[in-house]
Parts: sequence; C-alpha cells; structure tokens
Amino acid sequence: MRKAWLIAGLSIGSCLCFVALLVVGTYSAAAGLLGGSSKNAAVGLAKGAVPAKYQSLVQTWGNLCPAINPALLAAQLYQESGWNPGAQSHAAAQGIAQFIPGTWATHGIDGDKDGDRDVWDPADAIPSAASYDCELAGYVRKAPGDPTDNMLAAYNAGAYAVIKYGGVPPYRETQNYVKVIRTLEKSFAKPVGRVEPSKQAAGAIYFAQQKLGTKYLWGGNGTPEQGGRFDCSGLTQAAYRTVGIELPRVANDQYNAGPHPSRDELLPGDLVFFSDDLTNSRAIRHVGLYVGGGYMINAPYTGAVIRFDKIDTPDYFGATRVTKDGARALPTDLPKAPET
Repeated sequence: MRKAWLIAGLSIGSCLCFVALLVVGTYSAAAGLLGGSSKNAAVGLAKGAVPAKYQSLVQTWGNLCPAINPALLAAQLYQESGWNPGAQSHAAAQGIAQFIPGTWATHGIDGDKDGDRDVWDPADAIPSAASYDCELAGYVRKAPGDPTDNMLAAYNAGAYAVIKYGGVPPYRETQNYVKVIRTLEKSFAKPVGRVEPSKQAAGAIYFAQQKLGTKYLWGGNGTPEQGGRFDCSGLTQAAYRTVGIELPRVANDQYNAGPHPSRDELLPGDLVFFSDDLTNSRAIRHVGLYVGGGYMINAPYTGAVIRFDKIDTPDYFGATRVTKDGARALPTDLPKAPET
C-alpha cells in the first residue's frame, strides 16, 4: 500500500456486408440506451475480475464497514499488486496488499486465525487491507464530503490532511489516487442496470474494419517495420488509440478498462475476452472487438488474417465497455515478485 504519509510524515467477402449491417443497426440502437448503475449496498463483483482463490475473501472483507465495498477493495488490491501475493516494491512494500513493514506491524491482522500475521499470505493481507481502510474511515468520519473519498484520501495523504482540509486535500497526487480507485471500482463491480454506451466505439470499429484481411503477427503493433500487422491485443489497442484512449498492451489488462456488460447487453465497440480459466481475468489470453450480432473483428492466430468471427465459444470469458477514465486508471508499473 502506498502510504506516503507513514513513510515521510506521511471469411471476409460476404460476411463483410452482413456484419456491416449488424454494426450499423446495433450501434444505432445503442444511442437510445441510457446507462447509470443504481447505488446498492450489496455490491457484487464482476465475473472473474477477482481471481477465484481470492474472491470470497474480497467479498467478505469488502463489507467490513460502510466506507468500503468488495469492488473498492478489489480495485485497491489490483492497483497495488495486480493480485500478485509475492509482489515487492522498490519502497519495500510487500505482498498482495503492499504493506510496508512498519504499517504491517501496527495494522496487520490474523485474518485466517491460524496464529500468525503473515504479510505474504493473502488470507491475512486482504483482511488487513480492509481493516486498515475501516480504521482510516473512522479517523476521518467527521470530515465533510464523501466518506469513501475521504478514507481513500487518508490512505494516500494521511488522516490529518483530510481533517485539516475538511475532506480530500488539494494535493494532486491524492486527488488522482482517489479518482483512480473510484474509477477502477466500476471495473470490478458487477453492473446494476445497463452500462452506458460508449461514445468512442464507432471510431474504434472503423479503424479495425480497415484491417480486415491483414495477416496476423504475434506481438504485432501495426508498425511499418511489421508491415502494418497486428496480434489480438495490438489491434484493439491501436483501434482505441485512434479515438484518444490508450489501452494496456496485454489482453488481461485490457479487461479492466471499464465496466462489464453481460452477454445480452453487448454493443459494438465492446471488447470481448477469451480464457481457458473462466474464473480469473488474469488468465485471459485473447481479445476481440465486438461488432454486433454475435460477431467480432478478430486477429486470431499465426497463419490467419484479421477477420469476422463468432464470439460464442466455450472459452468466452466476458466483455468490457472501454472508457477513457477506466483505461487511464489502470496501473502501469506494478511491483514484481522478488528474485530468488
């Protein structure tokens, strides 16, 4: 956990026409849909967003106090370590929740009741993260403003700063931290109601359509040196870059770039994902760009070309409706496991 206040005072021909009609028709229909998730105390987790082995911990401890919820706790853990229980930062923060040793000594708890407090054990570290959040929420409970925003601000800048300024302090780093976690929270939460249609989807689809028939290249980013060729996540990254959204390069990171519509709520422009493990978004291995009618624009594998393919296969994992804020909130420099 980045507790700065503790450290420093701290088949293209015929299919093309068919799917083009689907794109136009489905995308036009999207314009009439209004999003907006209603506030609900019982926040669920999006399918597979939290690895299955941590899901019950996050769901249980994410309801420890009113200032947090499972999706918020998941967003913090992902931001800190990317679900890596062996992560260690350059500042000596440790484990899945990235506690620094001094903070762990004071705030770590024995979450699994096995007689010890182990910062490297998610069964202790995840409960400790939730417990620490709730302690901070208690410290700043009388400060004006949103209690969760104030808790996150205290996490980043210290409870004293929140009390002094009567809410989130005017520190750029702290304000950005609060925004990042609240944005990522939407990616980890199971949507309540319809997800708002994307305003950039049409541009991303237009780009990808121009690449139909291009030969696949593993690791391809579409550069001139690569002959304008792409792999799956290279294509989706390039497509959204043309509309001002910078996605991560890897498919399993792209999954967290926005909220997750259900299969029957898909709209053109959604990213659709595939995995051999349908319980863990970190195991996602493939991504395509949905165009409507059960089809995606797909850069499938070596020897094939970018083409239309159906999405309904046994390894279909789920979908993401990309947002600019969602993509911007994704961590870019997660800590690594220490070398052995």
